[in-house]
Amino acid sequence: MTEEPLVNVRAEEILAALDDEQRAVALATRGPVCVIAGAGTGKTRAITHRIAYASAIGAMDPTKILAITFTARAAGEMRTRLRGLGVPTVAARTIHAAALKQLLFFWPSVFGGRTPDLLTSKTGFLGEAINRAGLQGTININSRDTLRDIANEIEWAKVSQIGPTDYLTELDNRAAKPRVNAEQVAQVYTAYESIKRQELAMDFEDVLLLTTAMLEEEREVRERVQDQYRYFTVDEYQDISPLQQRLINAWLGNRQEICVVGDPAQTIYSFAGATSSFLTTFTSRFPDAEVIRLTSGYRSTPEITFAANSLLRSATMGQELNAQNDHGDKPEVLAYNDESSEIAGIVSDMTSLLKAGVPPQEIAVLARTNAQLNSLERAMNGAKLPYQVRSTERFFDRPDVKEFLKGVRTASVIPTEGINWLDELRTLAQPFLTGQSIDGIAGLLHLARELDEDTNFTPKTLRSYLREVEDRVQQNNPPTMPVITLATLHAAKGLEWERVFLMGANVGLLPLETNGFTLDARMIEEERRLFYVGMTRAKRELRISYRGKPSPFLEQAGLLTS
Repeated sequence: MTEEPLVNVRAEEILAALDDEQRAVALATRGPVCVIAGAGTGKTRAITHRIAYASAIGAMDPTKILAITFTARAAGEMRTRLRGLGVPTVAARTIHAAALKQLLFFWPSVFGGRTPDLLTSKTGFLGEAINRAGLQGTININSRDTLRDIANEIEWAKVSQIGPTDYLTELDNRAAKPRVNAEQVAQVYTAYESIKRQELAMDFEDVLLLTTAMLEEEREVRERVQDQYRYFTVDEYQDISPLQQRLINAWLGNRQEICVVGDPAQTIYSFAGATSSFLTTFTSRFPDAEVIRLTSGYRSTPEITFAANSLLRSATMGQELNAQNDHGDKPEVLAYNDESSEIAGIVSDMTSLLKAGVPPQEIAVLARTNAQLNSLERAMNGAKLPYQVRSTERFFDRPDVKEFLKGVRTASVIPTEGINWLDELRTLAQPFLTGQSIDGIAGLLHLARELDEDTNFTPKTLRSYLREVEDRVQQNNPPTMPVITLATLHAAKGLEWERVFLMGANVGLLPLETNGFTLDARMIEEERRLFYVGMTRAKRELRISYRGKPSPFLEQAGLLTS
């Protein structure tokens, strides 16, 4: 009679923290695995526990695992969770960070010469490219919105593997039309690439292109990388671009040890080249793949979940959810005559919430465009409501934040004798606490106060504070502070709040109509998914407002009567 194997106590403890669906993910230790996970279903918990469980039972070597995320914040969160589960050696990185690390390591032997400088922002080179293309009289180089739109177009083209000469012809196959003149974009794109070559610089898209080409063409490099990483987890797989998929293919080779996680209903970056087709066709490429669906929603009330499910059902967009939380109020829909009255109503409601004792950090206002948030900011300043704007811009790349931390870095080398570190930090911050844009510095001061009260924060010095902040820089994990969050719907993805105001749910904004273009079916579907993302950020309360003609999405969500 054969003896039963000993139970791995640690492995069982890992599984005990999961529900049945999440447990199924954790038990699927060998690939290929495809996890369809709706909003708030605990996908990060499921995949980190899968990695930890597989490591605990010996199914995976944690030093040979690469977990890919799409934001530095998400990568930092994953590393923190994996450390807590006893697997600190797992590499959890953004796809760009993973590619850059490999490219820099092999650059001397593969390419030779000086490594190109990495552009963290395209703005400077785009301004020069506009001048070189002779378009300085027709394109406003001082407009952040215009430069951002041009940068978005170039990024879309590059991740779609479209060069400057093919850009115009490929636009015919694209649903979303550019917000800027396409012929001008093609000219700027050509000049931009020329300037980069001249200055020996590369952008983040080049990092992916160069790393992919290196792996495809250099057998020795490919074999070394494939030996280093044997098991892959890819989060937010619905946001993969063709270029990113090509890189993943190069990493994976002929193996099938890959677990992908995504939600087709949250595909909102098509304008940047993302496509959910790699997620939805995963079983075509891997016929033996195990498909697991996470349907238990732990974020929102049943009332919010019901409305979100109704929206999904109207277009068969994705995975419907079963709410696990206590009941709450039905989402409230408010109609206004114009933008000013809508903003006044939102400001009044938020003021009432704060007076009732609701912590400001539990509140968020989400909008389709930055212009809406700009108008709201002015009203909130007038009402003296505390807020911070969360944008797709990295918090630690903001000029005021960088300049402040530069001062902290200098002061930390030789601390001032006899002065408390927190008082010294406040003194350093004073020149930055003027004007309207003070939320960044205020957040860093709030973090300092929290650390000063934390008994585990030792020694209590500027240098220790700087180390904490630098860890957050690496993780793109900005400090939280007791203020209301303002964010675009795109910037809100992956986040959640107790109470959410979703403004501008009217025709013209949701779906968004710009430049006189008629929205086709694919563009409307993307806008509907964006509305879904906004709805599912709310945990307890959801207030949706519109002016003029209501968005058709409201009726599809069952929130309006016809």
